[in-house]
Amino acid sequence: MSYCFEIKGLDLFYGEFQALKNINMNIEEGGITAYIGPSGCGKSTLIKTLNRMNDLIEGCKITGEIKLFGEDIYGNMDVNVLRKRVGMVFQKPNPFPMSVYDNIAFGPRTHGTRSKAQLNQIVEESLQKAAIWDEVKDRLHKSALGLSGGQQQRLCIARALAVNPEVLLLDEPTSALDPISTGKIEELLLTLKEKYSIIIVTHNMQQATRISDNTAFFLLGEVIEYGKTEDLFAMPKDKRTEDYITGRFG
Repeated sequence: MSYCFEIKGLDLFYGEFQALKNINMNIEEGGITAYIGPSGCGKSTLIKTLNRMNDLIEGCKITGEIKLFGEDIYGNMDVNVLRKRVGMVFQKPNPFPMSVYDNIAFGPRTHGTRSKAQLNQIVEESLQKAAIWDEVKDRLHKSALGLSGGQQQRLCIARALAVNPEVLLLDEPTSALDPISTGKIEELLLTLKEKYSIIIVTHNMQQATRISDNTAFFLLGEVIEYGKTEDLFAMPKDKRTEDYITGRFG
């Protein structure tokens, strides 16, 4: 079994408040891992720690170890290299206020790709991978802000894919979308898991059961239970997991 992330003894504090408590978790390479749990239980905090987004928060202190394919991300790894390898898509679609083309070309240009032919190829391939090429190919040079919410979110996925990451992190990527757009994103993720390791934070337990291979249940900053999705939902080992998935709280 090969792991994309190995997390050992991870504690995270915002000032005096401990947001993550002794997280120990190996995340399988390939496939989709879902993080579920009530609001404010540490899911998004953990996902942001995996590409060091929490570095930007004042008073944030992290102890423990996170390895990406065996390399310590808090060791000598350059944070820009880390974020190229570990792409991030947020809850609210956040396209840059520029053309569709420039949104996708932004990352590759930042990392030194200058050739027009190469950029054209990356833009087309990324939009194809994100299943939105046919919808935007005639409006590549128009503002990305003119796209619908669901299209903007797939554009943000294409933008993350453009720098060829190994892992894709998605923080509630469909919570602001209608059911049809949500369905398109879920179908897309099921295709992408063949090539990328995907970690998704979701409030929607049905979504976790539909698309994830493994699920972790969080409560008050701790991982209560983590395992194969079908096992966790069919035969939860912890009473708190059972209470949450049967709707007794959350």
